Amino acid sequence: MSPAGPAWPRLRVLQALWALLVVLLAPWRLWAIKNTQECTWQVVLNNFETVGKKDASDRFVDQEPLYTVDKVFSLLVDAPIDPDEVRGLVSGKRERSWTCTPLGSGHLPTLSLQTYLGFPYYLKINYSCKGESPVNFHRWKIEQLQIQMEAAPFRSKERCNAEEVCLMSWYTPMPIKNGSVVMRVDVSSNGLGPFIPNKRFRVNINGFLERQRDNTLQFTVGNELFNLIPRYFVNVPSRPLWYTVDQAPVFILGGIPEEKAILLTDTNFKDFFLVELSIDSCWVGSFYCPPTSFTATIYDAIATESTLFIRQNQLIYYFTGTYTTLHESNRGSERWVRVLANECIKKLCPVHFHSNGSEYVMALTTGKHEGYVHFGTITDGRVSFELLPRQRSVCNGILVVNCSITWAVFIAGDYNLLLLVEIEDPSTRKYFQVVSYDLVSDYLVVLYTIPEFIPDARGLEFLMVLGTESYTNFPMVPKGMSYNPYNNLLFIWGNFLLQSYNSENFIYLADFPKELSIKYLVNSFYGDTAIVTETEEIWYLLEGSYQVYKLFPSKGWEVHVSLQVMQQSSLYAPNETMVTLFYEDHRLYQLVYLIDNQQGRLVKRLVPVEQLLMYQQISTDYLLERQGSHLTLSFTNFCPFTVMRLRDLPNPQIYTRQERYRAQPPRVLEPGGFHSDNSLAVYQGLVYYLLWLHSKYDKPYADPVHDPTWRWWKNKKQDQVRGEGGESVGGPSPDPPSPSPCPGTVFAPHPVPQDYYFYLASNWRSAGSVHVDMASYEKIYDLKAENELPERIFLDKGTSYRFSVFLTAGEPEPLCTVQSKVGLAVVLADPECIEAVVKEKVLVNRNSVLFWVTLSDKRFCFDQGISGHHLMKTSMLLKVVGSSGHCFQNTHQGPRMQGNLMVPVLIGCPPGKRLAFDITYTLEYNRLQNKHYFDCVHVDPEMPCFLFRDIFYPFFLIQDLVTGDSGSFQGSYVLKVVGGGPTLDTIKEYSEEDIYRFNSPLDKTGSLIWTTRNTTTTEDSAFNILSHNSLGIEWLCMENSPCHDTIPHSIFASEFFFKVLVSNRGVDKSTYCDYQLTFQLHIHGLPLSARRAFLILMVSASLIVGLVILYVISCLLSPYVVKVCNVLCWKINNIVAWESYIYSVASDTRAFSNTSGTKSGESSGGISRVVSMVAGENKTDTKETLRKKPIS
Repeated sequence: MSPAGPAWPRLRVLQALWALLVVLLAPWRLWAIKNTQECTWQVVLNNFETVGKKDASDRFVDQEPLYTVDKVFSLLVDAPIDPDEVRGLVSGKRERSWTCTPLGSGHLPTLSLQTYLGFPYYLKINYSCKGESPVNFHRWKIEQLQIQMEAAPFRSKERCNAEEVCLMSWYTPMPIKNGSVVMRVDVSSNGLGPFIPNKRFRVNINGFLERQRDNTLQFTVGNELFNLIPRYFVNVPSRPLWYTVDQAPVFILGGIPEEKAILLTDTNFKDFFLVELSIDSCWVGSFYCPPTSFTATIYDAIATESTLFIRQNQLIYYFTGTYTTLHESNRGSERWVRVLANECIKKLCPVHFHSNGSEYVMALTTGKHEGYVHFGTITDGRVSFELLPRQRSVCNGILVVNCSITWAVFIAGDYNLLLLVEIEDPSTRKYFQVVSYDLVSDYLVVLYTIPEFIPDARGLEFLMVLGTESYTNFPMVPKGMSYNPYNNLLFIWGNFLLQSYNSENFIYLADFPKELSIKYLVNSFYGDTAIVTETEEIWYLLEGSYQVYKLFPSKGWEVHVSLQVMQQSSLYAPNETMVTLFYEDHRLYQLVYLIDNQQGRLVKRLVPVEQLLMYQQISTDYLLERQGSHLTLSFTNFCPFTVMRLRDLPNPQIYTRQERYRAQPPRVLEPGGFHSDNSLAVYQGLVYYLLWLHSKYDKPYADPVHDPTWRWWKNKKQDQVRGEGGESVGGPSPDPPSPSPCPGTVFAPHPVPQDYYFYLASNWRSAGSVHVDMASYEKIYDLKAENELPERIFLDKGTSYRFSVFLTAGEPEPLCTVQSKVGLAVVLADPECIEAVVKEKVLVNRNSVLFWVTLSDKRFCFDQGISGHHLMKTSMLLKVVGSSGHCFQNTHQGPRMQGNLMVPVLIGCPPGKRLAFDITYTLEYNRLQNKHYFDCVHVDPEMPCFLFRDIFYPFFLIQDLVTGDSGSFQGSYVLKVVGGGPTLDTIKEYSEEDIYRFNSPLDKTGSLIWTTRNTTTTEDSAFNILSHNSLGIEWLCMENSPCHDTIPHSIFASEFFFKVLVSNRGVDKSTYCDYQLTFQLHIHGLPLSARRAFLILMVSASLIVGLVILYVISCLLSPYVVKVCNVLCWKINNIVAWESYIYSVASDTRAFSNTSGTKSGESSGGISRVVSMVAGENKTDTKETLRKKPIS
């Protein structure tokens, strides 16, 4: 059985991180400790067998749910869990099966448990404090989904001499969601006791491990090496870390000299493995491949959601992991697969974002296919490559003889390739061009020719390259490109840095020295870019500005390292080598190999960009002034404001589209409040079932209450289902309770009230010493803003996002001075699609300025799409003029840069919106309009019937699964019958031609299934357009339609099940959402055809006439028949009586002869005479009978 959650559809455009928000509630015995700023959270995984064991940890490998928790639930006989609901939903039955309990037995009616499942892992949470021993005193969507779980305290199972507890940890279930293998865990405290900062962890599924028979784990890609030899890292150049952003659960890194080994991690290098790959390492040379030396080094390594790619020499391999949560079946590789075996591959280029339900990778060739790109597509674990351009090479397309592709960038939004092409012209020196290739039209065009020499900026920070400027003698040597799809910013880098927002007009950033050469760029895609040079220097660029800052080596770095050495930090050493540089959660990290005391180790450490910029600013911008006999030190503050606050932020969920559930552990009836294995198993089952309800909620028929958890507790939470005045919350009243199937048993509308379970728990009488609070498992719809801009914003057609920015100037200034010193700029990546309106209000008495910012969609930049699919990426940059690199805010987690905020914006149909059939209002309105309602004989509460001769008025709901809003769909739509059958099992899909004949008013073949009095049609008049105020649907079922002349299967009228498709695509201009709803509609009372009705009439009439004639005949002949029957009966009775007489006489004679053998001859003669006389009489009668019989 697959884990909780629906299988992710094939088309995955937006798949956000699966987030767990863990809130730790510490027991009341916790004491405050000192040095709280040094404490941090620690997270590991535990399976069921290792819960409570010290230092136990597991890898995230198993992905299937466990059935072991069901044994614990079977003990909870008096608990508010609803196992019958589990049985009904899992088995597909719609009728509730009740367990009958005789009244007066002393027990309330209870429900027997069917099956509760659990996730295979727990999340074990500890916290430790530096400078002391580890402390555990008595002591967490395309759909975006979060679950906020309160962790349960658990005592360690290790031997302990203390009376209460020695070691303890906190545990929560570790959920698995279908369609996602990347998990993000946020751990925070409840604010009581010692202050511990919130911390985020990556807990990803590793599909490249498999469990052996002895329960050990082994890598499928190769063999793990346990010795980190210094030559693998010391003085080895760093290399970029390439992966699909927010999708790849496993990162890999090559570049280990002369070893076919990689670094592999599933925790973003919190820990890692050195793995020797099981590839053949052969070298297939040929006459068309340029000669090169053989090496075992893995040069290029790219990680996608389920597949790893590597390049060794001029060969590339891929390996697909085992991820059952992603694919319908196991598509994991058994070995490394070599692709493009006959090609000479000189470089792999990554594609950082997925699109159109696929991921991509590009291979640049050399040799016979020089000037081509092998474009790789990864869809559902399957890898395919296409040679591009399709018709001719890039060299032929741009009309040159010799060229070579240096780098390639894929722009998914335009389905376009940007190619950095090196051209060798015999008459001139080498030069480079940026070439665009359209994958749809197979069209090549030159966008930009890179200057041959570096421009002379003459002291400026940047220079617009127009071709008229002067140049230096340093040749431009481009080496690569980098593209951010959110702000359309393209970088071309080498021994220079060019940037462009339209790929045609470029700006030269003069702060980067031309004497250096860039090796690779690292982009956070949130406005930050790090630069690594060939000499391992680190530079930093804040997008939207033109200043490039040197981070390492620098004076700021020296100050930072000195402070860390003074604090005896283990993350720094005199001898260190950088392995790679990467961004994680908008923060820059290094993977560094340290040698300390002749011991080498790899560590992941933060690059404190803000602190380095602060130290560097302080070290250069200060002033010594003499005041009297001493010098005073003062620093220049270049920040134009002292306070910056975001205010009036709207509730985030409607814009972030994050669904959140809340779950708390069951209450344990134990004096210390510590949980046991059984209570943790109950917690597992409840969380699993909560998420299972979420995954199964997307159904066509809308529930009376718009909430996935309603069905779980609907018969228990009487106070929460009904609001004031007895009306239900969120929709019409739920269906009345089914009649009791037990004679003499009366069920209340709510068999077991919520207060009863609370009463049991209050008196410590809950079964299994566990109390489940029904209010602890719910969906949250009212999250509040946290005074910061959301991580991303989704905008539907014409929607707006509005907030305010409060800025306070440094010193009291006049009105005009305040306005001139503090300015706010809003930079839009696509101003033709979105617009921003900024209104300013000067608060003179507070020396501040309040800016109101409204970001709106312009309504015409996106076509309709399915919810969460094909979203357009753009962004908004909020920038305080003059603040870049100068403004910082001190927080408990260190300084944070201010004045420059970038927010990605996704335009289209937001995730979590759907169209549902409003069956409750449809039934009510149809009953009102038709003056009656007749359901089927066999009532199905989940699929009510509609009468054929009645006008059908359908109504639909737009349901927001994120905010909980549910309202009537007011737009236009097209309704089509796309399938049908007389029973649910015989429903078949119709072809496109059949759909047209059965639904189009233009049909002339007599095949229409339905019609309407509405006259509005689509532009081609092919289909009718309906809306919520339409005149209804009239069922026809004409002669050539599939529902015509349906034969009934019983004495009741004919029935038919229609498969109906409702879509607003192309007819509703109010939204970007392409709402598509497919549901089954049950129609009964279908009429028979005239021919079949006449045939049935004739057969029925014939039968009736025949019966009448038979009755008349029977009445006329009945006297004669009775007389004949009487005579016949008399004859039969005489024969039977005579035979009985003879038999009795013969029996008496034999008895007398046997007992009186010496009787006189007279007696014997008498008897003989009697017998003879009888025989004679019989003979005479026989002769008379024969005489009277006529001769035939």
